[in-house]
Amino acid sequence: MFKTFAEAISWVNGRLKFGVKPGLERMEWLLKVLGDPQKKLRAIHVAGTNGKGSTIAFIRSILNEAGMTVGTFTSPYIITFNERISVDGIPISDEEWTALFNEIKPFVIELEKTELGAATEFEIITTCAFLYFAKYSKTDFVLLETGLGGRLDSTNVVEPILSIITSIGYDHTAILGETIQEITREKAGIIKQGVPVLTAVHQPEATEIIKHTAEENDALYMSLFDSCQLYEEHSLPSGEQFSLNTLAHQYKKIETSLIGVHQRQNASLAILAAEWLTAEKYAVIDQEMLRSGIKKAIWPGRFEKILDKPLTYIDGAHNQEGVDRLAETVATHFNGRNIHVCFSALKDKPYQDMIRRVETFASSIHFTSFDFPRVESAQKLFEQCQITHKTYNEAIDSVFQFIEDTRQDDDAIVLITGSLYFISAVRSMLV
Repeated sequence: MFKTFAEAISWVNGRLKFGVKPGLERMEWLLKVLGDPQKKLRAIHVAGTNGKGSTIAFIRSILNEAGMTVGTFTSPYIITFNERISVDGIPISDEEWTALFNEIKPFVIELEKTELGAATEFEIITTCAFLYFAKYSKTDFVLLETGLGGRLDSTNVVEPILSIITSIGYDHTAILGETIQEITREKAGIIKQGVPVLTAVHQPEATEIIKHTAEENDALYMSLFDSCQLYEEHSLPSGEQFSLNTLAHQYKKIETSLIGVHQRQNASLAILAAEWLTAEKYAVIDQEMLRSGIKKAIWPGRFEKILDKPLTYIDGAHNQEGVDRLAETVATHFNGRNIHVCFSALKDKPYQDMIRRVETFASSIHFTSFDFPRVESAQKLFEQCQITHKTYNEAIDSVFQFIEDTRQDDDAIVLITGSLYFISAVRSMLV
C-alpha cells in the first residue's frame, strides 16, 4: 500500500521502463477485473494530431455553462500530474490519486504474471481515470483524449456517444506510420459501430479514410468543412473572433480567449459537438451558454502569456503541424515585431524541420535542454539552426537569462516553445 502520493507517483513513473506497447488486451483485462467501469460513462472520445486539448477545453466550458458536471482525461500534463484527471477543470487531489493507485496495484501485479505482460504507465493512468469517473465522481459527461494514435490507444476501450477527430499531421511516425493515410487509419480507429464522428480534418486523402471508416461502422460522418462556414475572422489582442454558419444556426462574432488562428477551428468543432448533444437531447445548450463557454475556455501552455515585460508566451508546438500553426499565430498577432524564441525538443520529433520553420519568423533562437529521458541535447539542436543570432545552454535555468537579455528590446516578444514537457517545466519555473 502506498502511504503517500510521492510513493504512488514513483511507482507509476517506474512503469516508463515498459515503454509504449500498443494494444488493448492489457486494458481489457484490467478493466474486466474492476467491473468494466468504462462501460458506465457518457463519454466523448477525442483523437487527432493537434487540437485535442483545446477542443476538449471548449466543449467542457460550454457544458459547464449549461450546468453540466464534466470529467476530463488529458495528457500530458502542463502544471501538475493531477490534472490528467479533472472534474469541471479542477484536478483530483493527491489523496484521490493515491487511493486509485492502491486500488488497482494488486491487479497490475497479477496482470504481470499473465502472458499479456506488464501494464505501461499510460495504461495504469487510463485505468485510474475510468475507475474514478465511474465509481467516485458524479459526472454528466466524460471527455477522453487519446494518448497516442487511436486504434490501439489505451482509451479506445471506451464506448462513447460521440467521437471527434480534430486534425491529422505527422507525429509519432515510428509508431503510427509515415504517411497521412497510415496515420489517419490509426486515428480513425476510434470510430465505433453506430457512434457519430465529427472531424475538422481537411486533407482529402485523410477525410476519405475517415468517411469510409464511418460508413463501414454505420456511423454518422460530420465534417466541419462540409457543414460550416467561418467568416468575419479576426485576431484580437488576447484571443480570436469569428462568425460561424452551421446547418442549424448562425453565430455572429464568437470570441475565444485562446490565441491562434487554429483556435477558431477548434472552437467551431466544439460548437458542432454542442449542437449535436442538444439535438440528441443529451443536453440543453442555448446560444448564450455556448458563447460564454467558448469565451471562458482556457488551456494552459497553448500560446499562454506568462509575463508582461518582456511580453512572454509559452506554446507547446511539439510537432511540425504545431509549429506551422505557431507561425500563423505569430504572423497574425505580432507581424513586424522582434520574435525571440527559446526552443527544446525530444529526440523522436522532426526537430530539424521544426527549426527550419521557426527560423522563418524568429529574430533569435536560444536552445536549451531539460530533465526528461528522450530530450535532445541543446548543442545538437543548435547545430541544426541556420540563422545568425543563436545560442545554446544545456541548463534549463538559462531560460531566465534569455528572457532577461530581451528586456532591453522594447519591441520584443519572447516565445518559449517546443516539447510539451519542456513547456511544463518552464511554466513551473516562471508562473
